[in-house]
Amino acid sequence: MAALLDNASATGSAVQWGGGRGVFCATATWGGGSVTLQYLGPNGSTWLTAATALTADGLVAFELPPGQIRAAVATATAVYARADQSKG
Repeated sequence: MAALLDNASATGSAVQWGGGRGVFCATATWGGGSVTLQYLGPNGSTWLTAATALTADGLVAFELPPGQIRAAVATATAVYARADQSKG
């Protein structure tokens, strides 16, 4: 499990993702905002959208190579987000 945000209202720091399938989940006080899983691109400075933005409590599956990921927050508050490795 990669904990991405804990009661946050701003984009989180990067964490290392080991690669493979995963599930990105988030809960928040949405207020019209969103939380998006991002992956650090090959130039080392551009963050790429890695999964559909969540605009309500929920989860979305993804598959990524090893690299840095983060949860990007737009407007939402009290955000809790994580990425869990999937089996199979």
